[in-house]
Amino acid sequence: MNLCFQLFLTFFKIGAFTLGGGYAMLDLVEKSVVEKKKWVEITEFWNLIAVIQSIPGVFAVNTALYIGYKLKGIKGALCAALGSVIPSVIIILLVAIFFTEYKRNEVVEQIFKGIRPCVVALILSPSLKMIKSTGFSWKMILIPIATVFLIWWCGISPVYVIIGAIIIGLLVGFVSYRFVKKEM
Repeated sequence: MNLCFQLFLTFFKIGAFTLGGGYAMLDLVEKSVVEKKKWVEITEFWNLIAVIQSIPGVFAVNTALYIGYKLKGIKGALCAALGSVIPSVIIILLVAIFFTEYKRNEVVEQIFKGIRPCVVALILSPSLKMIKSTGFSWKMILIPIATVFLIWWCGISPVYVIIGAIIIGLLVGFVSYRFVKKEM
């Protein structure tokens, strides 16, 4: 089977069967791209996820673009990105056409309430894998707790928290580098 078609089909399936956005699809992408197809190694995959989190754009599309480009250049990137986007477009069109008639329907409301815990689980599973791959220590839990405290409790803008984290990260990195360099 043509590699471009495989890219399209793989990301079409991922896009069609993922509820909850980019993080919810991580587990499915890892199984398809790393374990089944072996298009990228696990270390490269998690490094890719770290980079994708820091660039603007839709998470799923950026992942598809990277993997498609790595395997088949621009043509592969386009095929993978289209495969990732088309299911969402189809679903949004169907919802726009049919959902307005049924949005007040009790059964439809209950279905969406039932889907919510599944979405949480789909996001939690790859998050835990990501935490394991970073060499997590219990001291690291202080960072997200401090972040939540600063944003939610103190009312500090997330922009300032991110800028502060960058500055602290640079200072810690600089001090660590100088300390390690002196020991050599």
